[in-house]
Amino acid sequence: MGATILIAEDDRDIRGVLRLYLESEGLEVIEAEDGEQALALARERAPDMAILDVMMPGLDGYALTRALRGISDLPILILSAKSRDEDKILGLNLGADDYLAKPFNPVEVVARVKAQLRRAGRRTSGSLTAGGLTLDAAALEVTRDGQSISLTPMEYKILSTLMRSPGRIFTKLQLYESAAGSYFEGDDNTMMVHISKLREKIEEDPRNPRRILTVRGLGYKFEGR
Repeated sequence: MGATILIAEDDRDIRGVLRLYLESEGLEVIEAEDGEQALALARERAPDMAILDVMMPGLDGYALTRALRGISDLPILILSAKSRDEDKILGLNLGADDYLAKPFNPVEVVARVKAQLRRAGRRTSGSLTAGGLTLDAAALEVTRDGQSISLTPMEYKILSTLMRSPGRIFTKLQLYESAAGSYFEGDDNTMMVHISKLREKIEEDPRNPRRILTVRGLGYKFEGR
């Protein structure tokens, strides 16, 4: 799937077990040992899903669920030693998508994560979110941290191509053919101009880009972290 999963859990051993099982399924894992760190990571990395413990120091799992719902609609799975129906209902009412009591079977956690990601994929198949950017294919709109960015049709197509395959290196020829449908001599310089203008619009510091990166001698790639 290639999705990024945020684990917020103060028990290092539990984080380690979850990481082992999730990474074995090809999922990327980022970890936080408390709620404040998890919220900061969610804002910085825009994960595809979050797994939250309830009993954490500082910002607990319930408060973190509420905070995450204020900035994202990512799927949230709560893992908790609290197994009463009242606790589960509270978590779900605060915005969690699933709730699993401890002790748990990590295989079941993986199954639930994959199910939530499939549902989220169907729900957001017309949009992409990575690197703090959201690309809405239906509305042909791009936003950065909630602020709309005005792109030309060519810039939009180039960005869409890159965002749909984060980490993949595209040559200038591949990008141009993907965006324009054809290629002719001289398009190398044209692509460089498009990339430069894109960076001016989507990067905080276009001279030191962190989203669209140049791979010397090869082309460009989109860094979605």
